[in-house]
Amino acid sequence: MLPSVVRVHRGVITQGGIVATAVANRAITNSTMVVAAKDQVSSDLAGEAIILSLQTSMYYGLNQVGARIWAMLRTPQRVQDIRDAIVLQYDVEEDRCERDVLGVLRQLAAHGLIEATDANDP
Repeated sequence: MLPSVVRVHRGVITQGGIVATAVANRAITNSTMVVAAKDQVSSDLAGEAIILSLQTSMYYGLNQVGARIWAMLRTPQRVQDIRDAIVLQYDVEEDRCERDVLGVLRQLAAHGLIEATDANDP
């Protein structure tokens, strides 16, 4: 199980850390391509990541596992490739990792921090 990776500062998060938005409702699956949104800035802070949304002026913190995922999002990645990298790096079962990675990515999407597209889209 991946620990809770998204913490929001200067804002309220609903139960489970997911804010309902149109982006959050977009289906993110293993074949989805994801990349960090352009309207954010981020920095590494002692192995964790701090992200500032330029749209909302809210900042977010990611733990070490979340920071690893975030680092991969600098370039477009398929969700399954992120999952595979986390499975290799951490002692976690593939099924559990997949659920957790999808959960993190959905939270990031809900806050407008990533862009998601179907890998089959041109």
